[in-house]
Amino acid sequence: MLFRVLLLFMLNCLLFSTIASAEVPLTAAFIRDHQLWIKTGDQEYQLTKGRFFHSPKWSHDGRFIAYVDGNMKEKSNLFIYDRKEKENYKPYVTIETTDFKWSPISNQLAYTSGGVLNVTKFKDGRPHGFENVSLGVSAFEWFPNGKEFIVSSQANLLPTGWGPVQIFRIPKDANLDNKKMMPFYTIDTKIPDLFAIYVDYFKWSYDGKWVSFIAVPTASWAMDSNTLGVLSKQGTQFQTVGKMLSYEDWVKWSPSANQLAYISGEGRFFVENKNTTIKDMPVSNQQKEYTPKGYVDLDLEWFSSSKIIVARAKENKDWEEGPVPTMFTSLYMIDIKNKDQNQITFPTNREIDEDPQVIGSYLTWIRKRDEESKGNVWVKEGLNGTDHIWIRNVDSAPVFFSNN
Repeated sequence: MLFRVLLLFMLNCLLFSTIASAEVPLTAAFIRDHQLWIKTGDQEYQLTKGRFFHSPKWSHDGRFIAYVDGNMKEKSNLFIYDRKEKENYKPYVTIETTDFKWSPISNQLAYTSGGVLNVTKFKDGRPHGFENVSLGVSAFEWFPNGKEFIVSSQANLLPTGWGPVQIFRIPKDANLDNKKMMPFYTIDTKIPDLFAIYVDYFKWSYDGKWVSFIAVPTASWAMDSNTLGVLSKQGTQFQTVGKMLSYEDWVKWSPSANQLAYISGEGRFFVENKNTTIKDMPVSNQQKEYTPKGYVDLDLEWFSSSKIIVARAKENKDWEEGPVPTMFTSLYMIDIKNKDQNQITFPTNREIDEDPQVIGSYLTWIRKRDEESKGNVWVKEGLNGTDHIWIRNVDSAPVFFSNN
């Protein structure tokens, strides 16, 4: 009898292990110990050694990964990894940048360096060399057509105060030609309703009809409050959406509708007043908050057109001074149609679930312990699948490549 019990126990353990370690059909670039890695399915590959690498980004077709080398105290030099040739290389002798983006339609890379927007040329089918596009650029994003950029320029400080923030539409082949720099929209500062000296984090809606961005004021003010804005693709309709902190991942367009989800609320500390909010476009002033009283949402991701995943914790209004308390977030699902909300991950004591990402039918997130900088990447298929660790000991959330 004892033998049968032990055999049954071993078979159950084997079955559970097989399920928990089932291959995940995903491909991700990630940073571990400051080095660039790739994981495809259940295979990991280290791509760099030495130095301090970060911020990987996939090219349009997944052949290339751009990343930068250098910590916060050093200059950030641009590198590219070629998956076909299995080689790291520099697209030019020296490119110093922290803001670089791949074209949505090709393997062309754009970046800013010293306020100059540039695009890479090609050599033997690889990004190599560069051409100047525009001067005076503070932030940029490709238009969905891959032929133009939306570009912002920082406001000037005048004797009468800060001037307006200018937004331009510029073809990628502008080559510093002033005649090709087309004014797109001008944001006039209006204290306290809308005060900004630059805008950043351009994001296009799923159909390319709207672009969102965060309007950022002076540094001390920006720590507590920034303005989320939305502009039509023709540059004719502009709306301020709400106040929020300047976190790029706190703004996400629906995958199939002109709905913008963001985490609203002022105040630099995460202990209160951080609410998941949805804005319908182009209906003016139609917004709804989904965070229940007594809680804060500190990250979000669309799972589908009707479901949103948020990283949620109990608020802490009792804290007033001293070390800022850790907010122990778990993932929750919000159904915006029937208003149901359910907890879907259950970290143990002193653990934090954060950085939710949805790739196809899979949900991934980072789980780490309090006061630890590294974490593990967890994954589950759908909202009801079995969750398990997919990548261990990552420095930050992975960046996934998807053919969609």
